[in-house]
This record gives sequence, structure tokens and C-alpha cells, in this order.
Amino acid sequence: MSQFHIVLVDVDPAVEDAFNEWYETVHIPEILACPGWLSAQRHVCVEGGPKYAAVYEITGSDAYETPEFHAIKGFGPFESHVSNFKRLRLSPLALPASPD
Repeated sequence: MSQFHIVLVDVDPAVEDAFNEWYETVHIPEILACPGWLSAQRHVCVEGGPKYAAVYEITGSDAYETPEFHAIKGFGPFESHVSNFKRLRLSPLALPASPD
């Protein structure tokens, strides 16, 4: 059963446009080329924060263990410009079956 890996960050406004370009054209394609990383969507927070959210569908914790992922994880040239980093991993809620 797949899970969701969610990354939340703020970015220094001085490099925000370059960061967004890099994230869309370099980082997401690199992530999706890694085993276990199935899909990616980016969002802007309209209430609360941090400002940016990336939502990835992954196969499970195995997605974090590949050499491909370890080679590209992080924020590359923007590492020092990212703040308020948060990461969540979500699994579907399995409710008990209701009696018939």
C-alpha cells in the first residue's frame, strides 16, 4: 500500500524564482527517477505555513533506502536558502470493518 511523503519549506525570497525553477525541472524529475517514488505534486500554502509543500506518493519506507535517493535528496544548491523544513509521512487509515 502506498504512502505519502510531504515536504514543507520556506525559501529565501531572493532566490525563490530560481528555487522553484530548479525544483520543477531538476529535483522532481530526479526524485521520480528513484525506485519507490511514484508521483509528485507541489502546492503553495494559502493558510498557515511553511509556504511550499511537495506531496510525493511512495511505495513505503523502502523508497528512502536506495542509493539513487541518497545521491539526490535535499535541496541541492538551495540548501542554505531553505528554512522551516518539515517532513511528514502518511499511511492510509485502516478502519476496522463494520459488522453487517
